[in-house]
Amino acid sequence: MYSTFRSAATLLILFTLLTGAAYPLALTGLTQVILPEQANGSVIYRDDKVVGSNLIGQSFASAVYFHPRPSAAGQNGYDAAASSGSNLGPLSVKLNERIAASLTAIKDENLAPVPADAVTTSSSGLDPHISLANALRQVERVAVARGVAASQIQRIVDRVAEQPLFGLFGEPQVNVLRINIALDAELGKKNG
Repeated sequence: MYSTFRSAATLLILFTLLTGAAYPLALTGLTQVILPEQANGSVIYRDDKVVGSNLIGQSFASAVYFHPRPSAAGQNGYDAAASSGSNLGPLSVKLNERIAASLTAIKDENLAPVPADAVTTSSSGLDPHISLANALRQVERVAVARGVAASQIQRIVDRVAEQPLFGLFGEPQVNVLRINIALDAELGKKNG
């Protein structure tokens, strides 16, 4: 019986060291060499300060910036500690009321057709991207708020837009933080 216990304890210690220390350390070291930006959270810097991540959305409410998708993460949205969908189904009265309120607010700004991602949350509630259609819908508002021609904003959208993988998977999208940083870099930081 003692030898069985000793064998079990030895295997427990061995596999704890292998799977709890050696394997994670090896993968961390490998990713730091192969993909250092991604291994460190795809952090975005501006003036040597961390302003966000390529992977996590954040709220922008000012008219001078592109607006992200609505967020269901946390009470006020964009709370990474509370990341999750709303768990509201398509027949939920609360969900339909929230979408109707979002639609009303967005249509007040522009009568163009509203892309679904402008009024619906992502599964995590922290999606950093909006569809290209959503970005194009916001061009006029951002141009007016910044006092520049819509064509200037359009050029920035075209430059920052990310194309589908291999031109096949997904649709063109725009990282909201990246485009807002590009706006400030090209047109100057605006308060709004």
